Amino acid sequence: MGNIIKNFFKSLWQITRGDIKYYIWIAFLFVLIALGISAYARQLDDGLIITAMRDQVSWGVYISNFTFLVGVAAAAVLLVVPAYLYNFKPIKEIVLFGEMVAIAAITMCILFIMVDLGQPLRVWHLLPVVGLMNFPSSLLAWDVIVLSGYLFINLLLVLYALYRLSIGKEYKLSLILPLILLSIPWAVSIHTVTAFLYNGFPSRPFWNASILAPRFLASAFCSGPAIMLILFQIIRKLTKIEIEDRALFKIAELVAYAMGINLFLLGAEVFKEFYSGSIHKAPLEYLYLGLHGKMRLVPWMWTALVFNVTAFVIFLIPKIRENFITLNIGAVLIVLGVYIEKGMGLVIPGFVPDTLGEIYEYWPVRPEFIITIGIWAFGALLYTLLLKFAIPVYTGELRFKGGEDAAIDPAMINKHRREKSEY
Repeated sequence: MGNIIKNFFKSLWQITRGDIKYYIWIAFLFVLIALGISAYARQLDDGLIITAMRDQVSWGVYISNFTFLVGVAAAAVLLVVPAYLYNFKPIKEIVLFGEMVAIAAITMCILFIMVDLGQPLRVWHLLPVVGLMNFPSSLLAWDVIVLSGYLFINLLLVLYALYRLSIGKEYKLSLILPLILLSIPWAVSIHTVTAFLYNGFPSRPFWNASILAPRFLASAFCSGPAIMLILFQIIRKLTKIEIEDRALFKIAELVAYAMGINLFLLGAEVFKEFYSGSIHKAPLEYLYLGLHGKMRLVPWMWTALVFNVTAFVIFLIPKIRENFITLNIGAVLIVLGVYIEKGMGLVIPGFVPDTLGEIYEYWPVRPEFIITIGIWAFGALLYTLLLKFAIPVYTGELRFKGGEDAAIDPAMINKHRREKSEY
């Protein structure tokens, strides 16, 4: 018990140490979080009336970010499969950092649901056992279960691996392999159930597409890995972690396939709606052409389409995607394009026009923007602190009581010898 307490305080001490840039970054995030809390306090006091959401459009920027971040979390499986099932070592050595992205993303998902509920005590009904989840009839109950389960799985994998490394030992793959195998279908399930949440509204024809779940997954396997590509390059530049170019280029190759599928499914949906000429094409017409003079989202959707197509071309051609300048441009375009398409471009048109034919053009107002930025800042803070603790453990610079006499695998700190390691 004494060692556990000492190790705990040693962990806290580790995340508080850093250079001036680290402290400035942390202070910046705390300022954004404080602003977000202040805006949320006002929302609690005055109610959701301070947002732009109304009866006609009852989901807005909060649910848009939630949907996008579920995809980011699910995308961790794109690293898990080549790392563990195919033993691709360049990705296997960074898979923990991808799982940390999933932890931060799921945490932000939960926060966005909390702020969208209005009265936070309503979350009582979403808690297992103690709350009235209406399981299994409620799809929201299913979503709570799969999201919390996925968070728990990733936390176990990351904490176990870091614990073994912190005492100077390799983690036993045979011990966590069942959990790894479980995480693969579970990652698919979190975005599939989220798609089913939209599919379950018969009065919203825009969401009643059988290909919505595959579209969710395809776009998730674009945006999530694109974010990871940027993060991994930052980690490699600012820390002693050695990340091979082969790992980044392999992720980029997988993104190219996913983006191709995503654009194909989008094209199939557009063809079905416009060629049929039914009244149900109104939401899609509102998105790309405008409806009855209402065109607020039209320039955003065409921008997203241009971004996604351009990024697809960049990632499809090996010589272009293996140049880090164009690779990073493509990654940024994917994140922005999918964020627009899968956020406002998915949620808002589901309500336009409403069941009475009225068109209400939603656009988030200042409190919504500030709260959203605050939640993103909290996710960035969480990921930063996870990295601040994990990186010295990963490189062998930080060891806890009970592991001083254990041999440190040189594969963690030497790239050339790492190729010969079983790690």
